Amino acid sequence: MKTEIKTKKSKSGLMAWVDERFPLSSLITNHLTEYYAPKNFNFWYFFGALALLTLVLQLITGLLLTMHYKPDAELAFGSVEYIMRDVSFGWLIRYMHSTGASLFFVVIYLHMFKALIYGSYKNPRELLWLFGVAIFLCLMGEAFFGYLLPWGQMSYWGAQVIVNLFSTVPFIGPDLSEWLRGDYLVSDATLNRFFAFHVIALPIALLGLVFVHLVALHEVGSNNPDGIEIKKNLDKKTNIPLDGIPFHPYYTVKDLIGVSVFLIVFALIVFYLPEMGGYFLEANNFIPADPLKTPAHIAPVWYFTPYYSILRAVPPIFNSQFPGVAAMGLSVIAFAFLPWLDKSKVKSIRYKGNLFKQWIALFVLSFFVLGYL
Repeated sequence: MKTEIKTKKSKSGLMAWVDERFPLSSLITNHLTEYYAPKNFNFWYFFGALALLTLVLQLITGLLLTMHYKPDAELAFGSVEYIMRDVSFGWLIRYMHSTGASLFFVVIYLHMFKALIYGSYKNPRELLWLFGVAIFLCLMGEAFFGYLLPWGQMSYWGAQVIVNLFSTVPFIGPDLSEWLRGDYLVSDATLNRFFAFHVIALPIALLGLVFVHLVALHEVGSNNPDGIEIKKNLDKKTNIPLDGIPFHPYYTVKDLIGVSVFLIVFALIVFYLPEMGGYFLEANNFIPADPLKTPAHIAPVWYFTPYYSILRAVPPIFNSQFPGVAAMGLSVIAFAFLPWLDKSKVKSIRYKGNLFKQWIALFVLSFFVLGYL
């Protein structure tokens, strides 16, 4: 009788009403309180949660900016100035969005690096990794299309250079670049297309990819610094991983530490170094776009510079820049093939030989050198 009364109480109230119509309790149970994660997560495992946090910040600040932004070549630069000077806390929203874009890539690069050193792309997480690579490509597109929207000098000429690169693709290049521009040169039509991609198309794709990425993660389980599958060692009675602990409350509380530190750093940058010496916001982008005046030095934002350096390093063949474009594209697409290129059965860098560690060190060094160049 007591058990029956207790059951009825647990199923009464608002939660019971919701559960009859939507599986809220089971979602919380399956993905938080009874989702078992490895016990040995370390510092590197903060960045998944931070990526989600940054995505939410970007969506909120982007929505607020869209309320005042004008996607018109004659009005775009002025609308950004209006946001900065006349909209209540507009300067804060704009700086949060621009800072968030750069910190998003910092977090994503570190999240991907964690996956590289701990072998999180290997069996059974190949599809999880592919979803992650797709998210990365989507973020690159989102950043590229959003870069033109302030309609400053660097935005305009950066878009001009990058869109022209698409024209080097054999057979379809000229038509592809013209379709992206919507015109024969970067103009009002280009701005409208980029705005549509940045505000509607890519965010929808990004949210969908993040969703399937999380579903895949919870299906195969999280990797860990030792590269050991906790699902292979289950308690015979409860079928619970012996080397796992519930994600909530253990890791939700732990993630709060990482989130707190991140928000402090984020706030310090937004309030004291929003331009970050020209790395986050270039000086030329505070000048209205002028199609008749080319800046002395055209370069992408810091998170694109390693790929741009690869493009510049490859010489043209038969007066075509396509080999450089292909090398730049391959440097990104190559990540998708890692699960099949890495034949080693050992996942974690902790148990791999010195050669792998040297290759990782060389990869990191190359990334920074290319970023500097």
